[in-house]
Amino acid sequence: MARTNGIEGIYRRHVQTVYRVCYSYLGSAADAEDAVQATFMKLVEHPRSFESEEHEKAWLIVAAKNHCLDVLRSASYSRVVALDESVPEPSVEDEVFADEPGEVMQAVLRLPEKYKYVVFLHYVEGRKTDEIARMLGSPPSTVRNRLADARALLRKELEGGGGT
Repeated sequence: MARTNGIEGIYRRHVQTVYRVCYSYLGSAADAEDAVQATFMKLVEHPRSFESEEHEKAWLIVAAKNHCLDVLRSASYSRVVALDESVPEPSVEDEVFADEPGEVMQAVLRLPEKYKYVVFLHYVEGRKTDEIARMLGSPPSTVRNRLADARALLRKELEGGGGT
């Protein structure tokens, strides 16, 4: 039973972060909720020990990212448009994103993957470039360049000069 409490604690500490990662990749609340569940199920099915809360958070972020990429690559994945978008009731996770579905968030969601992930980690999670570099196994200069490139792409799109 102690392990269940441990997983419950990990879930409570990191569910919003995992949801944000999944939403940033999938762009849909329903798909993000499914991905959050799948990410935490990986932890339930294959328990592991973590050195700290930061270590468990980093593992969950990478696991969520990898799951979302698998979903996006799968042949069965296709975006289904709801007939009546007012039908779904908002969940707790939807409330987390209530202030973000605007123009800037949509522009971030359209960024290429290599930019989207560093933007999320830096601006949403508040991580420093050196920390992001360690998580990605990249040089810090690469992370800084990707952030600069992402800002330029966002600026161009938001000023009306871009569109991919």
